[in-house]
Amino acid sequence: MKDLLDKLTSYNIFNYLLPGVLFAVFVTKITSYQLLQSDIVTGVFVYYFFGLIVSRVGSLLIEPLLKRLGFLKFASYDDFVAASKNDPKIEMLSESNNMYRTFCSLFCMVAIIAGYDYLSDHNSTISIMGPYVSILLLLLLFLFSYRKQTQYIAKRAEIHKR
Repeated sequence: MKDLLDKLTSYNIFNYLLPGVLFAVFVTKITSYQLLQSDIVTGVFVYYFFGLIVSRVGSLLIEPLLKRLGFLKFASYDDFVAASKNDPKIEMLSESNNMYRTFCSLFCMVAIIAGYDYLSDHNSTISIMGPYVSILLLLLLFLFSYRKQTQYIAKRAEIHKR
């Protein structure tokens, strides 16, 4: 377990593990769902997975929405890669930036889960369909995450080819 924890980068801790733990705590405290784990080993994996989901929602939904609304403006990816080579602090700033996006996603998701919990108490159809819809949404989330990551890899390969 110590070896595993030693391999976690600050990015993994602040963008996956911490948001996953907070997600489990908030959802457990304000809904009828019990997400907190009694076993620490299982907890690390479960919380990491929760954080991964929260992060992906931020990347695939929150960030594009905020860009579309004009709240965010990004530099081109080519400029980001070039600037990262010349200014190592940009990587650290980007990591912090991603953490803030993940926390925005965290609070949105906690609100959605709380709303779902309330609605499922008052509508049995929602309660019955919830697990199936959740699995479908998770599949779509990770399919689109896979596509986005593949596009980043392809862009970086193209930049290095030039």
